[in-house]
Amino acid sequence: MDFRLTEDQLALQRGVRELLAARFGREALRAAVDAGGALDRALWRELGAAGFFALRLPEAAGGVGLGLPEAVLLFEEAGRALLPGPLIATHLAAGEVPGAAEGELVVTSVDGGSAVVEWLDAADVVLGPAEGAVPIRSVDPLTPLHRVPAGTIGVLDADLVSLLTAAEQLGSAARSTELAVAHARTREQFGQPVGGFQAVKHLCAGMLVRTELARAAVYAAAVTADPAEIAGARLLADEAAVAGARDCLQVHGGMGFTWEADVHLHLKRAWVRAERGLGGAAAEELVAARL
Repeated sequence: MDFRLTEDQLALQRGVRELLAARFGREALRAAVDAGGALDRALWRELGAAGFFALRLPEAAGGVGLGLPEAVLLFEEAGRALLPGPLIATHLAAGEVPGAAEGELVVTSVDGGSAVVEWLDAADVVLGPAEGAVPIRSVDPLTPLHRVPAGTIGVLDADLVSLLTAAEQLGSAARSTELAVAHARTREQFGQPVGGFQAVKHLCAGMLVRTELARAAVYAAAVTADPAEIAGARLLADEAAVAGARDCLQVHGGMGFTWEADVHLHLKRAWVRAERGLGGAAAEELVAARL
């Protein structure tokens, strides 16, 4: 089987990356952080107009008519750019909640696995019971969280949430690798780039290996939509994102721990995503049961 991206998929990936680079580049990212994580409604509508939320809706219903593999490419780019907002919930609500597909409404959902709801105050529609939700401090400045009572049931497809979350983690892992390699090439110590030292080379190589293993698993799971394969892909993507961001911090040295660097934002978002949907022990149990 040929798992290489088609020309249309490459064009879709390139188009989304260019859109996000123009509308949510580094300056916009840092401005959003400094503003306390307010959701950009204009950008949300632009995403809707570009087909981000309606990607998997049939053309007859006003959508783009594509499938899960293409959705994974979109969310990979969103993860790479650290695009904020309840993207997955709004994407999955397209066609069910009027206005979600066009980006006119912000839709969030209750996560039954972690008993939290993201972006509750910014949402127009909340899927699932959110009564009694209380705000909690989020480690990620661009993912406000509310805790819901224990035992609350989520309403979205857990497998789809996990697959699209894995795609976001994959994008973040790839971007962390790029940041580490760029720094290793330009930062000099003892008269040579730090990338010339074996320890730094090993860190960057390990980041690349984890990222590409996760990429193969996530892309394959998007084709098969098999629950166990999605769980395995999720585990690999979570590891690639979290461990990759940590290694990226190590490559950057003391500078990586400063607020001005972007590395910590990838690590914090990866931590928050890792708790979403079917992750951690639940994914391990599913994979183990299949084995």
